[in-house]
Amino acid sequence: MMAQEKGKTYFQIVKNQYRKNKLALLGFYLVIFLFTIAFVADFLANDKPLLCKYDGNYYSPVVKEYFVEMGMTKWQPFFLNVDWKDLEFDWVLRTPVPFRPSNLDFSSRFKPPGVNGHILGTDQLGRDVLSGMIHGTRIALLVGFVSMSIAIMIGVILGALAGYLGGIVDVIIQRMIEIMITIPTFFLIITVVAFYPQGGIWMIMVVIGVTGWTSIARYTRAEFLKTRNQDYVTAAIALGYSNIRTIFKHVLPNAVAPVMVSAAFGIASAILIESSLSFLGFGVSATTVSWGSILSVARGATYAWWLAVFPGLAIFISVTTYNLVGEGLRDALDPRLK
Repeated sequence: MMAQEKGKTYFQIVKNQYRKNKLALLGFYLVIFLFTIAFVADFLANDKPLLCKYDGNYYSPVVKEYFVEMGMTKWQPFFLNVDWKDLEFDWVLRTPVPFRPSNLDFSSRFKPPGVNGHILGTDQLGRDVLSGMIHGTRIALLVGFVSMSIAIMIGVILGALAGYLGGIVDVIIQRMIEIMITIPTFFLIITVVAFYPQGGIWMIMVVIGVTGWTSIARYTRAEFLKTRNQDYVTAAIALGYSNIRTIFKHVLPNAVAPVMVSAAFGIASAILIESSLSFLGFGVSATTVSWGSILSVARGATYAWWLAVFPGLAIFISVTTYNLVGEGLRDALDPRLK
């Protein structure tokens, strides 16, 4: 085993170990798939054509809309005044799902899958469920990654200070961690949303991030305690480098691997928390469709089984996917398996 690993970098060793875990590799591919859906959601589910020919001219309303939302261009008068549903095109290429989550059709309320072109059915307002799930992928990933980015930033900084400086700094940060662990994140978010309902999804991300850094701080602290007495750290101190440079340039790069494991599990937890809040009506706004908000409709319409099965399955798959990735990273980074 040692002869096989000789000459390989640490990243190559971890990569090879991760590839041996088939479930973790499948989870990684599913994460890429979810990212792809979130990135191209407007091109998958939209009531505007992907490409069309009208009155001798070619138009791409979906692409135009995408760049307008990015702030890279503005709508032209023709796009502002046209109703794409009423036009008779010379030629048209539509999206795979020709609906937006905001399209209301009260004549198609609670239609089962396959009726009127709605592959996964409709909800209580006649909105297409598949379109809502595609665009809801953005909400799920946004909550997971933004909240964990906040948690990583807080956890890494505090954990690094606690592990490297030790003493009274370590004691204070350890007490802070113990206090934060006792705070129930779910009920704290409900309380914050009740007092600041205008905060919306961004407030939820901040609260999850501010309360979810404890495990990351503990992992970082443990790694710093393990590496701060290494020869390269001693050499950096002897050369007169500042504590900040020693921490973030010399110690942290060698202690950040376990943080990625905790972050993967944290993303899964954040997605589950947001879905639970949306299910209870505390998550996204009423005009925004997410997996949890679709699932909540099923409470009052038990006969509409598709409103419970499909978003529930999406939540289960996404949470399981990130847990598989986290477990795969944990096993790959475990030196006892090498």
